[in-house]
Amino acid sequence: MINVKRRKGESFESLYRRFSRRMQQSGTTLEAKKNRFHVDEPNKTRQKKSALRRLAVRIKREYLIRVGQLDETQTISRH
Repeated sequence: MINVKRRKGESFESLYRRFSRRMQQSGTTLEAKKNRFHVDEPNKTRQKKSALRRLAVRIKREYLIRVGQLDETQTISRH
């Protein structure tokens, strides 16, 4: 934890600069940025369920294309 106290007659800008410098030297901002987007690895069961779900969707889609209820040119965009 970074603790910075305002000195007598010190402007806010210099206090903020001193605080920012201490934060950068401590590495807490870098650590926070690393942890911000961290995603845990899924366990084996979750991976298998996901793979089975994708397989089922693919099989169903291929069946609908074969039967003629779905155009092959239709694509799903994920944006």
